[in-house]
Order: sequence, then structure tokens, then C-alpha cells
Amino acid sequence: MRAGPGAPGSEPRAPMDITLHNSLTRRREILRPLDPEHVRLYVCGPTVYDRPHIGNLRSNVCYDVLARLLRYRFARVTYVRNITDVDDKINARAAEAGLPIEAITARTIADFHADMATIGNRPPDVEPRATEHIAEMLAIIDRLLNAGYAYVAEGHVLFAVAAFSDYGALSGRSPEELLAGARVDPAPYKRDPSDFVLWKPAHAGEPGWDSPYGRGRPGWHIECSAMSWRYLGETFDIHGGGTDLIFPHHENERAQSLCAFPGSRFARVWLHNGMLRVNGEKMSKSLGNFFTLGELLPRAPAEAIRFLLLHARYSAVLDFTDAALAEARDSLDRFYRALDRVAPEADAEISPAVLAALADDLNTPAAIAALHALADAALAGSREAASALRASGGLLGILQQSPELWFRGGERDEAIEAAIAERLAARRARDFARADAIRAELAARGVVLEDGPEGTTWRRVALKQSETC
Repeated sequence: MRAGPGAPGSEPRAPMDITLHNSLTRRREILRPLDPEHVRLYVCGPTVYDRPHIGNLRSNVCYDVLARLLRYRFARVTYVRNITDVDDKINARAAEAGLPIEAITARTIADFHADMATIGNRPPDVEPRATEHIAEMLAIIDRLLNAGYAYVAEGHVLFAVAAFSDYGALSGRSPEELLAGARVDPAPYKRDPSDFVLWKPAHAGEPGWDSPYGRGRPGWHIECSAMSWRYLGETFDIHGGGTDLIFPHHENERAQSLCAFPGSRFARVWLHNGMLRVNGEKMSKSLGNFFTLGELLPRAPAEAIRFLLLHARYSAVLDFTDAALAEARDSLDRFYRALDRVAPEADAEISPAVLAALADDLNTPAAIAALHALADAALAGSREAASALRASGGLLGILQQSPELWFRGGERDEAIEAAIAERLAARRARDFARADAIRAELAARGVVLEDGPEGTTWRRVALKQSETC
């Protein structure tokens, strides 16, 4: 039996051009990997100080669909998504909570993995942590110093922006705009306000590593350059992230990597997903429209939330509303009715219309329209259409559970196991409030946990009508 659509290890299909919008060239380009049989993808992952919000989830769902499409098309894909586990925000959160930094990062990584499983994202091939790649960061810094692109000042190592003539090419910012952005972080030890930190001193109580420049810790930007280099090489195919990362993070990443490795191209294609708004407004805790996945699950199944996150093309702004969420759930009801109407065949082919839509710069709205057309035919009794509907849904990460389970409000077993793992991590970190909250969240979804000598087991129970959302 062939692996599911886009699954790791599935056989590549016939040649198919995939077109992506390259933020660097500002035009759509046919993806031409350096190695025709191996695509290398790097995506900026979480800074682990807080649970991901739905905007973070949207980015991860978009790149999960991209990875599924690439695995369908190419013989091999290496998908790297990092974890930033050393950062000022992590230090501040640990101090605020009165917990060790390691407890904060362990709990937040567990939260992140649980949410990824619940929303239906497959793990990346490599998930490096910044703290495990200090040697690579110091090696790049050494290269930059020796080549004259960096300098040491008061225990800091800084990148000299003026030494790199192509700085600003990715973001498209003028020198005046770049200078205005630099004024946000002025420092007397900088030769130029635009220069950015590669290494900085570690203060008492902060994580730190010995280096030729004194005990310190890395700047944010050098982390991704080091980890992409370690796992994908000096030049790779695709670099992804949100539009909020274009400047300064991705601009700085590109500058230091190109200067450290002369003759390389770093990332050949840059992809950036658009931001998510809630009811037409930017997410903000002060506005009360800042949501995590756990806060949304009482209102809709995870699959409906995922489906809504795919309703706009990845590069566009997506407006998350209650009405849109209800519509997404209604659409999935319709799709699952179609699958229940005519049992789909195993090993079916993905719809050419869905493939064409996704190959066109991940046009998920067009792919969803093609799914509706398949549902029409399946509801009319076409087993071929039902089979294509299920297979095509797999490329979007939906429609893979049974109709019976969907209609009784079920969820993937792996998502439950991820939540159990998260609860265990919380208990080990002595965060009993979070552990109890996870138990309560699962109970609200009809999943009861039972702790015993052999570990934690779970079982489903029927919810009373008043307990359903």
C-alpha cells in the first residue's frame, strides 16, 4: 500500500512544476531545487517562552501543506524547523514565573508539540535547538570577523552592515528606512546604528557559554544561520517564515550567511506567510481577541480550525471570525457526509485540480473549491469522486478520520497522546496548574485520563448535551 499523500517515504509522482512567490525577487518562480531529487526547506520555528497563538498556528499549517506537496512531488525533502530556546523573552518569563529557564522551555516545547499534533501538522525532519548549536554560531562569527564583516566592542560582536552592499535587498527598505529601524535599539558601542548583535555578554543568572569574546550568548539572527548551515548547507532551496520576520530577522540572516560563505546564495527562494487578524483587527490581549488552540477547541474541532486557516492563500492576510469558523465546520460536515455516502477506495489518486491549485503558489482557496466539486459528485453517488476527495484532503491535512468519528466529535489519537506528554512534562516541571488544566481540557472534549503505576491511559466518554459546544 502506498503511503498517504505527502507522507514521508511516499513515492514521488510524475514531474509537476511548482510555482512559488519569491520574496527576494518579488515574482513567482518555478521551483528548481539545487538537487532535482532533494528539496531543502528551512522554516523559522518558535521562541519557546509562551504557548503559540493562532497566528503562529497559521504559519505552521501553511508550511506543513508546503512540505506535504513537496514530498508528493520530489523523491526527498529535508524540512528543518528550529527551536529558539535562548532569548531575552525566555529569561524574562522565567523571572516572572519564578521558575528555572529550563522549566519554561521544556513546558513550552511540550505545549508547542501538543498543538502541532492537535492541529494535524507532521513533525519536521529535523528540529534543532539553538542551545545545541553554539559551536556552529561561533564558527560563523569567526568567519565574519576574519573577513572584516564584524567587529568586537565591549564584549559584543556586531555585524557591520555598511560592509555588505546588498543589505536591504530582501526587505526592499531604503537606507533611511533601515536607519529608522535601527534607532529602535541604539547602543553607544556600535560603529553604526544599523549594526546588529552576533554575540553579547551573559549577565548573572542568564544562560551563557565561553567564547573568545568572553562568556556570553548568541544574538537571535545568528542562530538560524548556524542551524540552516548545519543541516542544509551553505546554499539551500527554500526559507520560510512570517512577513513580520522579513526585517530585521531574515534580512540579517541573509547578510551574515552570504558574508560568512562567499559564493553561496544562502536561501534561493524566500517564502513569507501573511498575518492573521481576528474579526478584522490585529490580535491583541488588550482587545480580548488573542487566542491559543486550547482556547478555541471548546468552540470547534481542531480539524475545523485547521481548515479555516487554509481558507486564504498563505501569502494573504486571513481574517479569523466566528462566522468563518462555523462555515469551515459546516464544509467539513458536508465533506464527511460525502465520504459516508460512498465509501472511498484505498490508494486513490489526488485530484488534478487540487494538485494544480497547490502547485500554483499554494492556492489553497482554489484547492478547497476543487474539494467542494468532488463532494458534489460524491454526494451524487460517485465512488471515484469520494476516493479523490479523501486522497486530496490528505494533501491539506484534512479528511483523514472516519465520518463516524468526525460526527461524534472525535479527534486524532496522536493529538491526545501529545496532550498526555505535555501534561507529563508540566508535572515534571512542577507546573501542576498547567497539568490540571490539560486534564480539564481533555475532559471537556470527552477524554478521561487515568493515572496508574504503568503510566497514564485514556478513554472516551459520552458528553452530556450541556457539555457540548
